[in-house]
Amino acid sequence: MRRREFLTLIGGAVVMWPLATRAQQAANSVVGYLAPGVTGQAAHLLVLLRNILAEAGYVEGRNLTIEYRYAEGQYDRLPALAAELVQRGPAVIIAATTPAALAARAATATIPIVFNTPDDPVGVGLVASFARPGGNVTGVHQFNAALGAKQLGLLRDLVPSLARVGLLVNPNNSRAGATMTKEVTAAAASMGVEIGVVQASDRSEIAAAFATLVRDRADALVVGADSFFLGRRLQLATLAARHAIPAIYNAREYPEAGGLMSYGASLAEVFRYLGTYTARILKGEKPADLPVVQSTNLELVVNHETARILGLTVPDKLLATADEVIE
Repeated sequence: MRRREFLTLIGGAVVMWPLATRAQQAANSVVGYLAPGVTGQAAHLLVLLRNILAEAGYVEGRNLTIEYRYAEGQYDRLPALAAELVQRGPAVIIAATTPAALAARAATATIPIVFNTPDDPVGVGLVASFARPGGNVTGVHQFNAALGAKQLGLLRDLVPSLARVGLLVNPNNSRAGATMTKEVTAAAASMGVEIGVVQASDRSEIAAAFATLVRDRADALVVGADSFFLGRRLQLATLAARHAIPAIYNAREYPEAGGLMSYGASLAEVFRYLGTYTARILKGEKPADLPVVQSTNLELVVNHETARILGLTVPDKLLATADEVIE
């Protein structure tokens, strides 16, 4: 081989090596997913997330690996799970709900984090501001933790004789529970309604909470926004029907599972935003440059069949304003 040909070959290899390295990196993009709830609780939402990533060119099993970590309702496991994900070296960590986001943020100051939170992300210390998050964190803010008054009003529309209402919160998610309790209690006082707070953090405690509601003769139930409760939505809907307790939830997934009614942010929209921001970061954008998205798409969903089973007449006005009526 002549010297000139040899140098040309070597020069070409030098040019190609970085290209090959970049291709290899793109072919092995790793995304972490951290959630406090139970494994597979939001499978349909994860399908939406993966579809958004696929549309951006990142296909799980082909050029994308998603490392899933669930705390199974044990919120104290989140820091250790976040540390596991950091050790895996993902390009992005998706944190579902505030406790997961705080655990991820405590675990790394460099790996980009995309969160979903019903809390004020500035107030809880996740970002510096909505417009300029700063640091390695950005995401989606939904309003599910601040809708208790509206939900209580909707229950009053369905049960005009409402006098005592139970409020179910998760003691392991104290921040969301405190926000919900404060708001619902204030709204109840203005309506002349008594509030009884019940707590549950596992399956048996949910059953015990309903026993308490029955003993206290609660006329209805508000279920607080919590990832663990979303994973137990079938149990909640079943117990509410068994004990004839009208209940309102924060997401359409509950009435789709047989619950009576929901009012809250569209989780489908939230997960589309999560997928979009994750894809943009994978393509090179920085979290600090991506403003926190505010999810303003609030849905009212009524399960008309469940209302009939409970012996409730849904007012025509409520049916007309509902985004969806499940028959």
